Amino acid sequence: MGLRTKEIVKEFYESNFYKDEDVLRSFLHPEVELSWYGTTGLRKLNLKGIAEISEQLAESYESLRAEVDKVVAKNDDVAIHFTYHVRTIENPEEEMPLAHFIAIWEIKDGKLFKGVQISQLGEEIDESPWT
Repeated sequence: MGLRTKEIVKEFYESNFYKDEDVLRSFLHPEVELSWYGTTGLRKLNLKGIAEISEQLAESYESLRAEVDKVVAKNDDVAIHFTYHVRTIENPEEEMPLAHFIAIWEIKDGKLFKGVQISQLGEEIDESPWT
């Protein structure tokens, strides 16, 4: 299932899940669990919590684009490294990095089931560490 699991995770982060709850639910297992280690500490999120954060993203940003650097999969486990770039409502002409992420997901029933995500505030980087 390696190739398909990679596609599921990549397509999720590249989707407009933050603007459409139906898209969000199409990728996330109903019993999804996400442990997110960010600049404010650890957050444990279920489907409702992820939907609330997605709604906040939609209210805050004109656009959200994932620049995926690497995706690796083994069986039903997928790791992804990417950067989110945003355009703010106040300045939709300028795109800037929001945050860098590494996430590891377990896929169940073709959906994201259990995940651990680590993020750091965005900054411009000269090149991908994978090049």
